[in-house]
Amino acid sequence: MTTGKINVSVENIFPLIKKFLYSDHEIFLRELVSNATDATLKLKHLTSIGEAKVEYGNPIIEVKIDKEGKKLHLIDQGIGMTAEEVEKYINQVAFSGAEEFLEKYKDSAKDSGIIGHFGLGFYSAFMVAEKVEIITKSYKDEPAAHWTCDGSPEFTLVPHDKTDRGTEIILHIAEDSLEFLEEFKIRELLTKYNKFMPVPIKFGTRTEGDGDDKTEVDNIINNPTPAWTKQPVDLTEEDYKNFYRELYPMQFDEPLFNIHLNVDYPFNLTGILYFPKLDANLQMQKDKIQLYQNQVYVTDNVEGIVPEFLGMLRGVIDSPDIPLNVSRSYLQADGNVKKISNYITRKVADKLKSLFNENREDFESKWNDIKIVLEYGMLSEPKFYEKAGDFVLYPSVDGKYYTLAELKEAISANQTDKNGKLVVLYASNKDAQHSYIEIAAAKGYEVLLLDSPIVSHLIQKLESDNENLTFTRVDSDHIDKLIQKEDSQISKLSEEESTQLKTVLEEIVPKTNYSVQLEPMDSQAAPFMITQPEFMRRMKEMSQTGGGGMFGMGNFPEMYNLVVNTNSDLAITILNTADKSAQESLVKQALDLAKISQGLLKGEELTAFVKRSFELIK
Repeated sequence: MTTGKINVSVENIFPLIKKFLYSDHEIFLRELVSNATDATLKLKHLTSIGEAKVEYGNPIIEVKIDKEGKKLHLIDQGIGMTAEEVEKYINQVAFSGAEEFLEKYKDSAKDSGIIGHFGLGFYSAFMVAEKVEIITKSYKDEPAAHWTCDGSPEFTLVPHDKTDRGTEIILHIAEDSLEFLEEFKIRELLTKYNKFMPVPIKFGTRTEGDGDDKTEVDNIINNPTPAWTKQPVDLTEEDYKNFYRELYPMQFDEPLFNIHLNVDYPFNLTGILYFPKLDANLQMQKDKIQLYQNQVYVTDNVEGIVPEFLGMLRGVIDSPDIPLNVSRSYLQADGNVKKISNYITRKVADKLKSLFNENREDFESKWNDIKIVLEYGMLSEPKFYEKAGDFVLYPSVDGKYYTLAELKEAISANQTDKNGKLVVLYASNKDAQHSYIEIAAAKGYEVLLLDSPIVSHLIQKLESDNENLTFTRVDSDHIDKLIQKEDSQISKLSEEESTQLKTVLEEIVPKTNYSVQLEPMDSQAAPFMITQPEFMRRMKEMSQTGGGGMFGMGNFPEMYNLVVNTNSDLAITILNTADKSAQESLVKQALDLAKISQGLLKGEELTAFVKRSFELIK
């Protein structure tokens, strides 16, 4: 029998472990199962190269609860340890850096990240156990060993009669951690952290069959070969969908498509990302991308590893090269992380391009569900923006889809103004801007439907990167002003009459919201039209969704132009009406009709308009 002290010069190492990791003490199970997995895979490797002359077989890891005895057992059939190795790996290695460890962590309660540092993974057991036993038999022909420690620096190490290879760890659960003797709690933790570990994990048994054919079988709680560990060539579309359901059992929508990541240089990374259906309000999602390290779940906070715009995706990323802090809880700043992020960006862009090229019709049908992610990517990731021209689409109000290059080609003949600028007309709401779309269509102009919440930012960027290209919303001015050609209309009113008409209008139209403009247009065009200047509206929208460069624009009152067609019969009638009251009624009725076409007539004003209109048709 060996007794001794763990190689540490201070007595309070265990209270320290407990104190620092108390907030996250459930991870002890992740660490112990990970150790058991490592031991099993090491044996697999040694048998494959002929160094271990034993049968590898089909080893499993078993987790057992002994509620009565207040014990939790973890049993593996892995490499095992000799007494000498227990002395080396459990007693010495774990605390060889104890002085440095204590120096580093004694004052930094904010940093709970110590597991895995200085070989402390195993010692996380003392966060929940008042005593820990190890019974282990090496694959080598040596006697088994039994190590016991009660959470003080003292331990005992004696021979044991265990004959089968592997290690059993017995945790005598402390009074303040009895929740870890509950079956539902252990199942929850195994499912959370070890759902895709590469060695089968048994937790209890379950009954299969019915009637006389009932049999008790091992309840294997994990999937040791999840989809991301396989080659894309070995997976069908159905396999990818099944894996999505496995990841997110409560998610009932099918993913739109997936991207399989697989790289081994200059870093190792595998994974599968899914594009889910997204709505425009970009609410925080509960089903996030999950980060694994060698099939061990780490976190669903992938900030820094996955470019921000892809944070709305779902799926799995697994990399042994992601530098986490010692508790695997936080990402460390590191050159590799940026490389990984750049790789994922490139891979996603390449996949989108191939989907677009392979089946454009299918890609177009999914456009509305993915556009927010891609538009955000164009704004936030220069490398993605460079590639986006190959697959980012601009839909028209009548359901045609263009790439930017195709759009330029399609509209250049008809929508280039007298200054050589190519004018892209767009609507943000097909119904609200219907009358303006109709007017543009009558001129043979193409109108895009750009309705995402960040479209103002996007078109600002496109304009700055494409010379002589300008976007303007179809209701931001009357059509002849939106795309100015050489031939302008001549006004039926003289300059003096125009001035007189403007004075009449400005006395009746509220100055706080409207700026009156007189324009000679086609006599068949609408007599009164409300427009909202592109620049002011765009800046306001941009400030409301972050940015825009104008402080406080989001609080500006809405300002509109009231464009009056001086060639319309109504304008001439208003000018020639001597009765002030009748003149005012005409202006108010026309203004209300213009407001209705912009969806601006509401509440009390709408009620008054309806009442007045009925009076007119009595």
